Amino acid sequence: MTKVLLYGFGNPGRRDDGLGIAFVDKIEQWALSAGKTNMEFESNYQLNIEDAEVIAGKDLVIFADASREEISDYCVSKVDESSKVAFTSHEASPGYVVKLCKDLFGNAPPAYLVHIRGYDWDFAEGLSEKALENLDKAVACFLDILEKPETFIEGTKNVKFC
Repeated sequence: MTKVLLYGFGNPGRRDDGLGIAFVDKIEQWALSAGKTNMEFESNYQLNIEDAEVIAGKDLVIFADASREEISDYCVSKVDESSKVAFTSHEASPGYVVKLCKDLFGNAPPAYLVHIRGYDWDFAEGLSEKALENLDKAVACFLDILEKPETFIEGTKNVKFC
């Protein structure tokens, strides 16, 4: 059975910056009701170097984050060592976590980042109406994929890549 980790990051106290966490929360609710036992869920304000151990041993990792980019609603990018590998004392990028996983554990799972378009970054809780629409579209896409995650690893049909 394909072991999947969904990892959302962002700050729900900054309105749409909480999209990554909301994505994981919605998928987790679905997985629990559907009896999906092959999935794990993590959420945090940011990725950390310790997350290399969290992703080790998984067959597929789906990161999710809010995006300020001019995308229509959401898109997906493959995360690998060539991805942005910036690291500061405060956060690590998905690419850095994947690279660190490979360096420390000798292998890294296929990893993807779901970019969900946000609009409002004020200090308040709750997603904007437009962000909620984008979230629903991204979740709908991944509910289909997560029915058979091994098909996502083998091919990437019905996914909007960035």
